[in-house]
Parts: sequence; structure tokens; C-alpha cells
Amino acid sequence: MEKQIQVSNRGATLDTSRRNFLKLGGVGLVVAGLTLAGCREDDYQYIEDPVFDLGMGDVGILNYAYALEQLEADFYTKVVNSFYSGISSVEKQLFTDIYNHEVIHRDFFKAALTAATPHVLPTLEFKYDNIDFKSRDSILATAKALEDTGVAAYNGAGKFITNLDYLVIAGKIVSVEARHASAIRDIINPGSGDFSGDDVVNSNGLDVVKDPKDIVAAAGSFFKTPFTWKEQGIG
Repeated sequence: MEKQIQVSNRGATLDTSRRNFLKLGGVGLVVAGLTLAGCREDDYQYIEDPVFDLGMGDVGILNYAYALEQLEADFYTKVVNSFYSGISSVEKQLFTDIYNHEVIHRDFFKAALTAATPHVLPTLEFKYDNIDFKSRDSILATAKALEDTGVAAYNGAGKFITNLDYLVIAGKIVSVEARHASAIRDIINPGSGDFSGDDVVNSNGLDVVKDPKDIVAAAGSFFKTPFTWKEQGIG
């Protein structure tokens, strides 16, 4: 069972502008109250295969998002439960804020899916074979990769969502993920333009878009629990 921690903002040294930048729009998801009303029977399938299939339609997309949020929440839980040596108060508060957001995102998808369908992705297990949780460089590089991937994943999944209420929620979450990505990039290279670098924002001012199949392939090394998806359903 994942350890949950209580975090106090009292005495935090993170500057106000960055804290506001991170927090705007994030915690509101916990009281959004959106359930998956309107999911159709053909949006999911009952299968006997022990390997979970994400399903099709909106349910498939939301299970896909739930898988990614589980990964991010698990990673940041490990980070905040054992901060690397010499971490600054600024970086400690940054990771704590991101941790709180990702846990909210994860729990939101679990609650919404559970309320509406029996086809809910189980709690996943993850592996971090190439990550040194005692190393600042390793943690920041992984956080950067996960946040950039999260933004590209939501951007790419939007076109498959048919329910506009879900699309609105996805837009709110991806904006928070983009805040995370920018903050991590600024910590890595302070005062630079990396927060919106050419590798994630194109010449038209638009962020990277990746289809679910490409995201799952890119992030597959983190997933210890296998799952599958119907390409015609979510990409």
C-alpha cells in the first residue's frame, strides 16, 4: 500500500510566484465531482485474459490517463519519502507540491472510473531500473521526462475523447502537467528558455502531441504490471 504523507506549507521558502504558478487550477480537481455518466456498454469489454486491457472509447482513454497518473504519483511518492541528500528547500517544496497534484490526479481518475464502470485499471506496480533516487541529476532528469511525456500524452489523447465534460477535465489536468514540466525545466537550467524549449514547443507556439501507442511504448520500461489496449479504441 502506497504511503501517504501529510505536507504542511508553513515555513516554506519557495517563492510565492512559483507556488502560485504550480497551484492554480490543480487542487480544484478534488472537488470537481465529475463522474463518468454516459459511458456506454460498448466502451468496455469483459475479458478473461489476466492481462488487463484498457478498453475502448472514453473508458479506454480514462484508464490510459489513470495508468500515467499512477506512474507519476508513484514516482513522486518515492521522491518525497526519501529526498536526495543536500536538497534545497525550494526543490523540496517543488517536489512536494507536484506530489500532491499527482496523487489528486490519480485518485480522481480512480474514483470517477469506479463510480461508473466495472472496467477499472487495477493498481499498477512500477520499476525504476535506471533511476538513482539518491541522485539529484537522476531525479530531475526523470521528472522532466515524465512531465514532458504527460503533457504530450494528454495533448494526443484529446482527439479521442467524445464526452466534452471529460475533455474539459483533461484540459485542466494537462495545464497543471505543463506547469510541472516548466518548473522542473527551470530548476534544471535556471533563468533559461528551457521552460518552453524548442524540443517541446514548436514554431507555431504549440506543444508536443503524441498518440497513446507512442506514449505507452516510450514509458513502457516503467510498468511492471502489463496491460494492453485496443489500437482502434485509443490510438
